[in-house]
Amino acid sequence: MEPTELLRIVGKHLDQCGCARFVTGSLASTVFGEPRFTNDIDIVVRMDAHKAARFASMFTGDDWYISSEAAADAALRHGMFNVIHVPSGLKADIVVARGTAHDDARFERVRHISMPDGRTEPFASPEDVILKKLEFFREGGSSKHLRDIESMIAVQGAESLDWPYLNEWAQRLGIALELERVRPKR
Repeated sequence: MEPTELLRIVGKHLDQCGCARFVTGSLASTVFGEPRFTNDIDIVVRMDAHKAARFASMFTGDDWYISSEAAADAALRHGMFNVIHVPSGLKADIVVARGTAHDDARFERVRHISMPDGRTEPFASPEDVILKKLEFFREGGSSKHLRDIESMIAVQGAESLDWPYLNEWAQRLGIALELERVRPKR
């Protein structure tokens, strides 16, 4: 199974449950930047406990691992749980949105990206992927997030990015210094 096939299956089940969603993380930075290997998919969802239980019940058989308890807890606490395709080891990290102003802005800016099989999938905007990766960099210091951002800026073109949006949210999220590290010099 390829990551895009896992996304198709997980996304279909989320859609059937009525969960608004978008892809972010490494898969999104690969779509907007240079390809790199990733064995997980990060999906942000709006989900309550009822939808979490329904979603978890859709993955049956030995090919799938999902904890219905973890899904319910994540829905209640706005946390994260996993769907794992056991034979391939691929996993989807399902992140339940907290309902913050930034979450609302990210959902408003979703981009629908065409997949190789012709379907479209909702992805976070390049700017929102950059902001989230800057938050992860601040928290953990991993330079892979900076490399992903630099790749996205190079592929998308710095002039095509919404810098006023990036500046505003970097300030509000406390990552303005981190944004300055990746801002192209003129």
